[in-house]
Amino acid sequence: MRVLVTGGAGFIGSHLCDALIEKGYHVICIDNFLTGSRENIKHLLNNQNFELIEHDITTPLSPIAPRPSPLDYIFHLASPASPVDYSKLTIETLMVNSLGTYHMLELARKNGAKILLASTSEVYGDPKVSPQSETYWGNVNPVGPRSSYDEAKRFAEALAMAYYRRYDVDVVIARIFNTYGPRMRKQDGRVIPNFIQQALDNKPITVYGSGSQSRSLCYIDDLVDGLLKAMFSKSTKGEIINLGDLNEMTILELAHRIREMCGSRSEIVFLPLPPEDPHQRKPDITKAKEILGWEPRVSLDQGLQRSITWFKTAFKGEKV
Repeated sequence: MRVLVTGGAGFIGSHLCDALIEKGYHVICIDNFLTGSRENIKHLLNNQNFELIEHDITTPLSPIAPRPSPLDYIFHLASPASPVDYSKLTIETLMVNSLGTYHMLELARKNGAKILLASTSEVYGDPKVSPQSETYWGNVNPVGPRSSYDEAKRFAEALAMAYYRRYDVDVVIARIFNTYGPRMRKQDGRVIPNFIQQALDNKPITVYGSGSQSRSLCYIDDLVDGLLKAMFSKSTKGEIINLGDLNEMTILELAHRIREMCGSRSEIVFLPLPPEDPHQRKPDITKAKEILGWEPRVSLDQGLQRSITWFKTAFKGEKV
């Protein structure tokens, strides 16, 4: 069976390509390398079950040759996802989640393929309820500094559900909460790579605000397992499913934990909180447990240790 992965050279996408190849699927990876990296997929380039198409999906895609079989599944992950990226690439983020999503939904409709839309916990904005369930409509500023990502994903979800209702396209939406692990860029801008690299370099660990804001952090292996279950389960058509870890901790607690695990001499410094930075992120994963039989298995300490080990090797000798 043939599987298309947009954003397949990104952090999550490349791990997903690995898992699909391991399961025997023929994988077509599409990426324009705006935020993805060839380094993430170079080990797959000589694999006969892996194809790379360098393309910007905001423009129409040439027909994919139906070999050795029709296109069966589409994982649509293409989008800047780091605040550093989507704050800089505002229009690109909006377009890939609107036009890009449209093109992928059309491809799914024409091929009779199932499509998984990788959405985000950012659709909940700065939530007024915790944990956040799929029925919560969110608290989002539609024209704020984070709107290029928040509203882009909300539109992508609306378009996906429109295709499900009008054309009966087999759509499932996965709302991804904070995920971390190997292959994150050291200047990604998200909290785990920031803290790890600063701690390894014995540089100040930068905590924004008081550090009282909390996050629930899911290791990449668990997240990929959830994506696979969401796609290949037969009972997910038209469903919206949270994927994330339940273990919540404050940013300041996380800074102390990473500093200790790195054996670092870094001091912790406090900087102003970015505008509209969510105070809390914690998923309700009841639906994932009931429909998919899924929940995270990798503990925070296990995931952090694996990530620290990878960062030590990947960026050895480099500075932030």
